[in-house]
Amino acid sequence: MKGYAIGILKDVAMAPPIVQYLERIDATLAPYGGRFVIHGGDAHVLEGTSPGDVIVIEFPDRARAAQWYQSPAYQEILPLRADNATSIVLLVDGVDAGHRATDVLHQSVTAPQAA
Repeated sequence: MKGYAIGILKDVAMAPPIVQYLERIDATLAPYGGRFVIHGGDAHVLEGTSPGDVIVIEFPDRARAAQWYQSPAYQEILPLRADNATSIVLLVDGVDAGHRATDVLHQSVTAPQAA
């Protein structure tokens, strides 16, 4: 199942460090099969307020997304972004093509309850 790295960025200082980050990130994704599926852009907010610029990078699976994030190549450029934007970054599993909304009901019933 596909894995996704999702970033929400605010207050991005479009200065030389961010430019360098953008110039170098694609090379860090390639070895892990990562590709941008959403990279900012004009979002039409239907409910609530905009959280910032949304970035979604797809990987063959979440393990490869984690390997990319932890890779020396990405860790080397990460401060270029982190020091020049307010960021939330998370890794998430995708769902199978046949997924239906009610599938989460079965998951919550079979998941262990927190104490």
